[in-house]
Amino acid sequence: MALAPCLVAADGGGDHALALGHDPHAVIGDLDSLSAQAREQLGSRVHHIAEQDSTDFAKCLQRIEAPFVLALGFTGLRLDHTLAAMTDLVRSDARVVMFADQEVIFRCPPEIALDLAPETRVSLYPFGPVTARSEGLHWPLDGIAFTPAERVGTSNRATGPVRIALEGPALLMLPRSELHAALLGLGLPG
Repeated sequence: MALAPCLVAADGGGDHALALGHDPHAVIGDLDSLSAQAREQLGSRVHHIAEQDSTDFAKCLQRIEAPFVLALGFTGLRLDHTLAAMTDLVRSDARVVMFADQEVIFRCPPEIALDLAPETRVSLYPFGPVTARSEGLHWPLDGIAFTPAERVGTSNRATGPVRIALEGPALLMLPRSELHAALLGLGLPG
């Protein structure tokens, strides 16, 4: 909570936050999973968005006004929800870093510099046609045409500080221990 002191929960995430002793500033979603007890406890902080054309995570990203978002609890339980959340990361203009069990995940900007130690895992997952150039990776990205159905860039590794320039939508994944490097690479306070 030190890096992102304002807690916004997506729908049933409000129950999880309360169970962990956190009091959300807001709960946003279609409210198909938030308990009646949590709705009563949170009162006017619950924001019901009835439309069904977006996920609760997307509803949150559209309404949160913050320099950046740290997203937790969107991976691991249901694969369909995890994939939808990753799609929301790519679609959103918000600066978002998502936590998974072992990684931090974010939309790779057109250019990024990351201060990584040698052997740090670096994965690039395209959400459409992507071309890239890189420095500091064991397997350079230059000249490779990435697409989700044909070629992805998982389990590469740093040889030292990394620079990536890319065209096209892609997620970048680093070990959770590299949160600080990810935030600094995105121009955020680390």
